[in-house]
Amino acid sequence: MHPNPAFRGTAEDKNLAFAKERGFGMLAISAPDDAPMVSHVPYLLSEDGKTADLHLVRSNPMARAVKTATPARLAVNGPDSYVSPDWYNADDQVPTWNYVAVHLTGQLSPLPQDDLPDLLDRLSAHFEANLLPKPPWTRAKMSGDGFERMLRMIVPYRLTIDDVQGTWKLGQNKPNDVRQAAADQMAAYGFGSEARELAALMQSPFADPDTE
Repeated sequence: MHPNPAFRGTAEDKNLAFAKERGFGMLAISAPDDAPMVSHVPYLLSEDGKTADLHLVRSNPMARAVKTATPARLAVNGPDSYVSPDWYNADDQVPTWNYVAVHLTGQLSPLPQDDLPDLLDRLSAHFEANLLPKPPWTRAKMSGDGFERMLRMIVPYRLTIDDVQGTWKLGQNKPNDVRQAAADQMAAYGFGSEARELAALMQSPFADPDTE
């Protein structure tokens, strides 16, 4: 992650809250004599932030590789945006990219296949809750045969988290007025809701979630 301590001061509980809300990330493990394996996965973070439950398609090379506890990292990306030097209203600035990211590192282990139905129920309930007042989808809407076929195609895993690291690169290394100017311009010229979300974080006091 970015080594600048100005971007690394967010408390662990804030990083975990961010990761829990996002619920989707890039899972990576080492691969002997090859590039790292990466899978894009939804996950469910436990209340205490100690574990993340997820599943992989059985045909995924990562699923075939992880048969016992394996070192792994789950990278969770937040909003990001290009920052034009012109937006700072200050001399001698250069282009950069602001972003939020959290890395959850630990041991990835297979779960018993019998745990899969409960994991899928918990995952769907978690994300369906974000769509209220839409009536939540449940697997009761599927045929029994259809659900059983799906179960045979995927395998459950748990990431036991040993380390939590976050980078909130929001211009904290700039004077407040310079950072605010860039945030205002990002909100006006940035592309889509993600840029506006990032601009709002930059506009918060000291651009540091711990001071809000």
